[in-house]
Amino acid sequence: MHEVNVRSWPGIPVLIANIVANLATVWWFVASVQSAEPVPVVSSILAFLVLLIGYAGYYMVEPNQAAVLTLFGKYVGTVREQGLRFNNPFYAARKVSLRVRNFESGRLKVNELNGSPIEIAAVIVWKVVDSAEATFNVDDYESFVQIQSEAALRSMATRYPYDQHRDDDVSLRSHAQEISEHLKKELDDRLTTAGVDVIEARISHLAYASEIAQAMLQRQQAEAVVAARRRIVDGAVGMVDMALKDLKEQGIVDLDEERQAQMVSNLLVVLCSDRAPTPVVNAGSIHQ
Repeated sequence: MHEVNVRSWPGIPVLIANIVANLATVWWFVASVQSAEPVPVVSSILAFLVLLIGYAGYYMVEPNQAAVLTLFGKYVGTVREQGLRFNNPFYAARKVSLRVRNFESGRLKVNELNGSPIEIAAVIVWKVVDSAEATFNVDDYESFVQIQSEAALRSMATRYPYDQHRDDDVSLRSHAQEISEHLKKELDDRLTTAGVDVIEARISHLAYASEIAQAMLQRQQAEAVVAARRRIVDGAVGMVDMALKDLKEQGIVDLDEERQAQMVSNLLVVLCSDRAPTPVVNAGSIHQ
């Protein structure tokens, strides 16, 4: 079922005409009573009652709101024009908000791709784009959005690791944009039946579960230390290689393999040490 636009009458002109008609039937009734004619009296009463029933056809549509009209349980159409509107008084009008809404899911405990328990929550920004689907395809579209959002968040979290272990890995912590796009697509697939469009979906809370948080913190610190050491070693090796090439090309000193190895060892110790080295000055021969 999809939304169908239906025509409605502007309420204020119809209301003025209705009031004028009511006053006219009152005058007709009084005149009929004075003339003592039973048929006009009954006719004026019936006309007045019909006009009173017409007042049930008025309803208000606010900005960014739609009125879903039904006739004895059958969907007639949707009115989106703002202000006071008028339709068949036997139509039932149900209001549906088209405004942008947002909510934050609860903190869910799930297992990420590697099996580690994590806590995750997301902020979902959405709005109704099809009032008929939101009204008739699901029982309560607001509750439907919240439940399906949590289900989509759980499903998405199990497909990615918490941390990036390789350069080509997409992780929950390091690739916020990719994760948000995946979550939005997952939500669109689940909520399109309810006439809902997801504008934005992003993670608002992400952490390891409390039972493994301390161990994972130590693991992250160890990985950071190893990565820093690796970068230091790579830089030190490059500097040693450059120093040996410059010494050889410029003919400053000619070292045999043993003394090159000793020089490389000393330079790596100096460059890779986490403390400032203490220099030792050789006051004798360089070959001693």
